[in-house]
Amino acid sequence: MKRDLVTILDLSREEIETLLARARELKALHHRRVAHASLKGKILAMIFDKPSTRTRVSFEAGMAQLGGSSIYLAPGQTQLARNEPVADTARVLSRYVDGVVIRTFAQETVEELARHAAIPIINGLTDLHHPCQVLSDLMTMEERFGRISGLKVAWVGDGNNMANSWITAALHLDFCLYLACPPGYEPDAALLEQAKKVGRCINLGHDPAAAVKDVHVINTDVWASMGQEDEAAVRREIFKPYQVNAELLKLARPEAIVLH
Repeated sequence: MKRDLVTILDLSREEIETLLARARELKALHHRRVAHASLKGKILAMIFDKPSTRTRVSFEAGMAQLGGSSIYLAPGQTQLARNEPVADTARVLSRYVDGVVIRTFAQETVEELARHAAIPIINGLTDLHHPCQVLSDLMTMEERFGRISGLKVAWVGDGNNMANSWITAALHLDFCLYLACPPGYEPDAALLEQAKKVGRCINLGHDPAAAVKDVHVINTDVWASMGQEDEAAVRREIFKPYQVNAELLKLARPEAIVLH
């Protein structure tokens, strides 16, 4: 049965732990220059409606290092640009490649692609979720502190796709998440309600100082993401109190790290 990564909720706690353990193994092999072509002969299609440096390079480099190959499909390079139904694109790609990573705007686009594709679909970013980024951040936490369980993690700023993905991770794993977002810029309400129902250690407020007090990890993001350029001037004023600066860092643990 094919598996998709549309949000982190598609994974169980055990699967997240297995993924991180395998990533550490592959990283160690790569640093020792040991060949590990576990994806030899596999092809990954990369649909990028949003530009990227890190996401694109990490997927292309990863496929090459694992012995596979990739096809980069920029905006306007597929029939999606001519209003071909997502379902048709999913069926066509399923005949030629072994998996798809898509970086786009609407979460619904990824979900529809996954419904109709016979191959795995990976969410490389939408306006609602960014699961691969948070999985890599979890790996960084584990490398730095030797564990994830029991850590305190803060999110400061916009309740955007990254904030949502941190919530999904906290729904599965035993770390405490403290979010500080401006009023009106909170994360997805349905995810917050889910966290409340299951009683996870997920806390939302509006005070950055309270959020970062004694935390191990501080996360933040730009104030205006791609597609929000028209809001940039307004957002600059609203998010000024949400800067991660030297004064705010003093409130965290001395060994705290900052992630973006």
